[in-house]
Amino acid sequence: MSRLHRSRIADFQEVLGEPTVALGKLRDLCFSGIPFDGGLRCLCWKILLNYLPLERALWSSLLKKQRELYSQFLKEMIIQPGIAKANLGVSREDVTLEDHPLNPNPDSRWNTYFKDNEVLLQIDKDVRRLYPDMAFFQRPTDYPCLLILDPQNEFETLRKRVEQTTLKSQTVARNRSGVTNVSSPLKSSPNSLSEYEVLPNGCEAHWEVVERILFIYAKLNPGIAYVQGMNEIVGPLYYTFATDPNSEWKEHAEADTFFCFTNLMAEIRDNFIKSLDDSQCGITYKMEKVYSTLKEKDVELYLKLQEQNIKPQFFAFRWLTLLLSQEFLLPDVIRIWDSLFADDKRFDFLLLVCCAMLTLIRDQLLEGDFTLNMRLLQVRIKYCRHRLQCKEPSNSTVRRDCGMGMSCCGEVPGF
Repeated sequence: MSRLHRSRIADFQEVLGEPTVALGKLRDLCFSGIPFDGGLRCLCWKILLNYLPLERALWSSLLKKQRELYSQFLKEMIIQPGIAKANLGVSREDVTLEDHPLNPNPDSRWNTYFKDNEVLLQIDKDVRRLYPDMAFFQRPTDYPCLLILDPQNEFETLRKRVEQTTLKSQTVARNRSGVTNVSSPLKSSPNSLSEYEVLPNGCEAHWEVVERILFIYAKLNPGIAYVQGMNEIVGPLYYTFATDPNSEWKEHAEADTFFCFTNLMAEIRDNFIKSLDDSQCGITYKMEKVYSTLKEKDVELYLKLQEQNIKPQFFAFRWLTLLLSQEFLLPDVIRIWDSLFADDKRFDFLLLVCCAMLTLIRDQLLEGDFTLNMRLLQVRIKYCRHRLQCKEPSNSTVRRDCGMGMSCCGEVPGF
């Protein structure tokens, strides 16, 4: 470990060790990147996402309270409905209109159950393909949810609900975890989940934890429920907390991820609400801001894209909505989020990053026609940016294995 790196860790520890954390100082430190050592990133993210207060003395009691609250959510939204469904399916003495599956009443328990299933199936399909090039999300968690995986329990779990549901226009096959693998018959993935070994009873994969987080969020936020892409937001958060060097906090990664994700979504949820697209807080306005910012920074490139009628909607929608989580490899995403969460203007910084992504390939864009530029923006830009950021440093620092099946520079110099 270099002297500079040790000095940075000491700076973080000094700020975080104060009875009341100086938020301004913490933001300044985090904006330049947070060291992974000692769980510093996990702690800083929890503060920057308003999960932990600035007063250190309140941390222990708040975490205990929030984690107990999350356990209550599990009982109320997964376990109790699962018990009720099992009882209705096995021990009903008669069939009445009130509890019949065909009851048209929108307030009936069966109608709610079927609507929840529609949301669950979409979540299930999305989380299975979360970071498919990484083995992490397919591996078993060290801290499975015992409330749900207890072999003595006979209630219907999310896993069983997916198993028992028939999907239209889908191919359903049993996968490595004993749950159904949902895939389109028109597509075949080169990294099929069936290639992974079946997990033993009592285990659950990390993607199943992410599925549970998203399902509970959808239940608690019926106005937005679940929208495709939310899995890409919760993924980096969960990965960061689930790999926390602090085992005491790592054990509660699921609950902590849920509340941090909820707080983050409170800031960006308008991006996922279609009816707000054309409002001043909607995604269309933010995409136009990318171009207005580009015009200030590089008018020549801006005019070229305007001349070719390349609208920001063609590429910036995913960049902004998913906070660049699909544009970079995960180590880069996490590094960018350090700065994104630390910036007091928050998502103004995201606009600048998007403009930087365009200027990195400005020479190719200025030379290309509409077809080439669209291909460059939608396909090749991920590869180009990663090459520029993760090339070998000039001081011949050895690239390290980041534990995710890829090599990556630890920090992004000058970012």
